[in-house]
This record gives sequence, C-alpha cells and structure tokens, in this order.
Amino acid sequence: MIGTQFDVNHGVVVAAAQAEGTNEDTNVRVYQQASPAVVAIDAGDSTGSGSIITPDGLVLTNAHVVGEASQVTVRLADGREFLGRVVGYADENLDLAAVQIDGGNSSFPTVPLANSSAQVGQQAFAIGNPFGLQGTFTVGIVSRIDAERGLIQTDAAINPGNSGGPLLNRNGELIGVNTSIFTTGENSGNIGIGFAIATPQVRPFITAVANGTASTTASRSNLSTQAPSPVAIDGSVLRARLDSSSNVLPDNSYFNAHSFEGQAGQRISIVMNSEQIDSYLLLYGPNQEYIGENDDNGNSRNARLEVTLPSNGTYFVFANSYGASEQGQYELSVSTLNSSGYLVNQNGVLNSQDNRLADNSLYDEYSFSAPQGQDVTITLTSQDFDTYLLLIDNQGNKLAENDDIAENNTNSSIQLSLPYTGDYRVIVNTYDQTGQGQYQISVQ
Repeated sequence: MIGTQFDVNHGVVVAAAQAEGTNEDTNVRVYQQASPAVVAIDAGDSTGSGSIITPDGLVLTNAHVVGEASQVTVRLADGREFLGRVVGYADENLDLAAVQIDGGNSSFPTVPLANSSAQVGQQAFAIGNPFGLQGTFTVGIVSRIDAERGLIQTDAAINPGNSGGPLLNRNGELIGVNTSIFTTGENSGNIGIGFAIATPQVRPFITAVANGTASTTASRSNLSTQAPSPVAIDGSVLRARLDSSSNVLPDNSYFNAHSFEGQAGQRISIVMNSEQIDSYLLLYGPNQEYIGENDDNGNSRNARLEVTLPSNGTYFVFANSYGASEQGQYELSVSTLNSSGYLVNQNGVLNSQDNRLADNSLYDEYSFSAPQGQDVTITLTSQDFDTYLLLIDNQGNKLAENDDIAENNTNSSIQLSLPYTGDYRVIVNTYDQTGQGQYQISVQ
C-alpha cells in the first residue's frame, strides 16, 4: 500500500512538473515568435508600442500614442530605428492608428492577426514598451469579453508604454491591441484591469488603411489617468461629471473610477442616475476580478447593480456611459441592502399584459449578479398557477430549469453553483398558456 501510494503521488508531481514545463515552452515560443515584430513608438509628446502587421512595415498602434504627430520614430527590437508616417486613424469611437515605416526595400517581421475571436479563460500574452523598457513580456488570461463594445479585459500586466502593443494568443497571433489600463493614479503601475481592442474590431480599420479610405485626421489626444475617488457605502449621493478630463475606454467612452471598502458576503446596491448621459456601471473586486455590470435599470437610461461582495478589500466602480464621448452630470450612490441573504426576493403577478414565450405562456424576468462558485437556491411559488422556472446566463443560454419541486407540488426550485462571476436572469414562467396570477420568487 505504501509503495502504491508513493507511486500515485509521484505521478502527480511529475504531471505537474510537465505541465509547468509546457507553459514555459509556450511562453518562450510566443515571445521569440512575436517580439521581433513589436516596436517602440516615440511621437515626441508620448511614447507607446505597436505591431508590424505587413512585411513592408505597416504598424498598428493606438491613436492616442501618435496623437496629432504626422511623423514618429519607430524602434525595432533589434535596435534599428526608422522614421514612420502616420497614414490613418480609426474613427473617434476606436483608438487605433496606422504608421508606415519608411524602410526602403526592407522586409520586416510581422505579427499575424488571429482568425478566431478570443475566449474567456484562454492564455493571453502582452509585449510592449512599459516605462521605456522595450520588449517587456507579461502573461495572463482573457478575463472578460465585452462583445458589444469589442473590448477584451485581461489580467496580463499592461503598464504605461504598453499602449498600442499586441495582446497575443498561445500561437503568437494578435487577438487585440492593448489600449488602456486602470491604475490608482497618474504614472502608477497596473493593478490588473487592462483593456484591448479585439481583432474583429481591428480588421475593418486595416482594410480602410489598405484602401486609402481611413481618416488622416487625429481623433484622439493623449490620455491621462485620473485616480479613483472614494465613495461611502451609506446611501449618500456623490455628484460628478463625465467629460474630456475623465478616463477613456478604448471605445472612446468616458469613465470615472470610484472606490469603496467592502466585506465578504455584504449585499450592496450601486445606483447611477443621470439626465444627460446613458449610464453604465461596472464593478471590479479587490483581486481585479470582474464582478458585474448594468446598462439600463428597467426601461430607464439609469443604471443599478445589486451584488453580494465575494471578498474583503477595495472595490472599484466604473461610472461609465453607454455611448462614445457622452458628457454630462451624474449621481452615484452605494448602499447596503438588508442582510436577509436574498439576491432576489419579490412578490409579483403574471397577467395578460406580460411578455410571452414562444409557446405563448406568460413570463416575468428578474436579474441578479453574484460571484463564480456561489451556491444559490432559486424558488418560485404560487397558489394560482403551475409554475415553471428557468435560469439564463448573460448570453441568453439556458443554465437550468424546473417544473415541479416534487410530485404533487407545482412550485419550482433550482439549486446550483454559479459557473461564472457576473449577471444572471431568472425567468418566472407558467407550465401552460393559461397560467396567470400571483407568485413569490426568491434567490438566496
């Protein structure tokens, strides 16, 4: 028995060592493959990074890196320097620019663009020029994808000077253009919340540059980073403004960062109201994890996010706008919800005015946000109709459903461990087309 146990443990150690070695091999291969085509860009008032994407020296970078410069200095990994002409800018909603290296008949190494979209959880590699240290290589994962905005969030360290450089997959292919980071203040380092413009957003711009139809007018200036301002968890209202002095995401939407200290298990409500902008809320946790987001609260342009905090520490609220360049005043409040342990606890009524599913049965919808791994129990009870309960993820996919809790019990219940951190939708439904009446729905 002792010998057998030893062999099993030894096998685990060997497997772990082999896995670590495989990861190291991947890191080395990606760097050796891609780094020769990653350049440092000096535009005078700003510096950044870029990726050579064609053998004749077309460089993809950020618009805010080159600013309004018509000519920049491009330095390759091997130390060679060339002049580069800024030959195109994406529209103001996309922080991209193209630089053509004046290299005569030189043939340059390139970074290929990935043919498939990035996936949450896949490895991500960043190469760039942070703090003037050319060729810096960092490793992480794709933490989140905002498909609607075309943004990738990664925890691969992206610091000042990385802007415009590539975010790569394990094949050394470009999956995004590193664009912005969130720091604790001007000239501060990364705290794990970095964004990149996804490759599907990049391709139309490259086509426009090739066709000569890309704009030649600068649409974005150099970016500044505003430190987060504290907000109290007491329901008091903080009044602030989104404008050109705010932080900017790669889709050219402004955001202000606010911070608060939270406790594990604490239920909070974050509300952002404005009559001037379409409010958008994002929440990040102390370990840089994405917690949740909200665009519209009901049918209004205001935003509301209710979450259970997963750990102790500092949380960051991004007070953002749905559209690019929206400016205006807003009010923000953070308050503690009751300690009943409910994520949702509502009484409701299904009637003929409600929405209907494809089978013509009535339904109401509720949403909640919670961290990955949290165990939840969803219960739907009614004395008026035969209940049907569904749980939907934020992509519209069905995660679970239930008709009857037990034989001769037409109430419904779902119990599961949540598969990811973020938003979920609960569908209160009836078993057939005739069902309607009062109900009670709870998530805890």
